Amino acid sequence: TEQGLDYKLDFQRGQNLGFFADMAEGRSWLRERAEGCKVLNLFSFTCSFSVAALAGGARSVVNIDLSDAALTLGKQNHALNGYQDARVHYLPHNIFRSWKKLHSLGRYDIIVVDPPSAQKGSFMAEKDYPKMLRKLHKLLAPEADLLICLNAPWLDYAWLEQCVADNLPGAQLQSRLPGASGFDEAGEPALKTLHYRYQRPAILDVSADGGQST
Repeated sequence: TEQGLDYKLDFQRGQNLGFFADMAEGRSWLRERAEGCKVLNLFSFTCSFSVAALAGGARSVVNIDLSDAALTLGKQNHALNGYQDARVHYLPHNIFRSWKKLHSLGRYDIIVVDPPSAQKGSFMAEKDYPKMLRKLHKLLAPEADLLICLNAPWLDYAWLEQCVADNLPGAQLQSRLPGASGFDEAGEPALKTLHYRYQRPAILDVSADGGQST
């Protein structure tokens, strides 16, 4: 139980038991901002961000994760908290093959990006984070918020912030979220969680021939 919300833990999963306690500040951040928003939860795993968003009054949430088993546990987490009838989509798909589907479900007021740092065949941070960020302008509302996360001890804040600056024009860093209580680390933390405010650059709305882009 965290901030009055219940999450199921599966101790048969091995190392990943279905819930990351060190992301408490991220869930709190989302809950505080979600009222009336359309939320996209990329790499949603067992959907704890989605539950937090609905607790904060989100209008709808789209969860996407390659693991169907993780999303099944996510559905149980929604039901545990009375959100089984909320406007929630669960997509067991590869994100890099699903941009059109994600776009068809809306432009989003908040996007949470919390990928695995190094999952062979799925996501490798150094190669795939820039590629993913370059696609997000097609999914973001003209004004939106992002929670940009990465848990990789070998990549520092400077790398992640430069990655966003190089690949997502219009995103301005607002703050670094503090670490969760009980997860204190000496030096820079492995888990990096950044709040960005996005304003769509006008140039994206003008095509090469001077017309309006889509």
